[in-house]
Amino acid sequence: MAGEGNFIWHELMTTDTAAAGQFYSAVVGWNAEKADNTTAGGMDYTLFKLPGFEMGTAGMMALTPEMQTGGARPAWIGYIYVDDVDAKTAEVPTRGGMVHMGPTDIPGIGRFSVVADPHGATFYLFRPNMPDGPMPEMPKPGSPGTFGWNELNAGELDVAFDFYSALFGWTKTMAVPMGEMGIYQVFANEGRDIGGMMRKVSQVPMPFWQFYITVDAIDAAVERVKTHGGKITNGPHPVPGDAWIVEGVDPQGAKFALTAGKR
Repeated sequence: MAGEGNFIWHELMTTDTAAAGQFYSAVVGWNAEKADNTTAGGMDYTLFKLPGFEMGTAGMMALTPEMQTGGARPAWIGYIYVDDVDAKTAEVPTRGGMVHMGPTDIPGIGRFSVVADPHGATFYLFRPNMPDGPMPEMPKPGSPGTFGWNELNAGELDVAFDFYSALFGWTKTMAVPMGEMGIYQVFANEGRDIGGMMRKVSQVPMPFWQFYITVDAIDAAVERVKTHGGKITNGPHPVPGDAWIVEGVDPQGAKFALTAGKR
């Protein structure tokens, strides 16, 4: 079981699950499989799986008309593990954040809430129901098709870091100067770097979390993105750790990012 404060699941909310499933399957190499409703809390849910693995790497749900009327748009959302969803949800407003949906049970799956940091970046708090018996084999971290990095485009870096640090115990590690863009602050949980934070650029209307999916090679992935209807918005760029990154938008409008150890 992942310790408190770790991202343990990533989920795409989109307007066209069939088309999005085809896009990410082509770009990343996932298989998009409909989950059995009896194991998905009765929801219409799609799992992104890597060939040869029983467990999903990520999930996908459709945005309902009501969600869209309320302003929801296609986006990737991160789930952060907590030991007590109710207690942690109650703590969020005391740290300056907001609660969008209070603690809710998904039958057979777990308990979650939808919250946001002081500048409006949304994330989920989640405690899953653990199945009996041994856990199924999972892909090796850092292998293609897994999520390799979690990045906050923050409203104000110091305020945002203080919020998450108080909530989850995240600690600062490497700080990378980025000129006029300020500092890129890497953060760790349980002694392991799991993401970074930076001040969002002025053209971006709202702070948001962005998640990096590991692929085999950046240039090849960029071509797959373009071929299958996505757009590249930034990169490719080399980053510390001998890696390459690229940012894009999928055909339904959700922002995503890719990372690889080679170009």
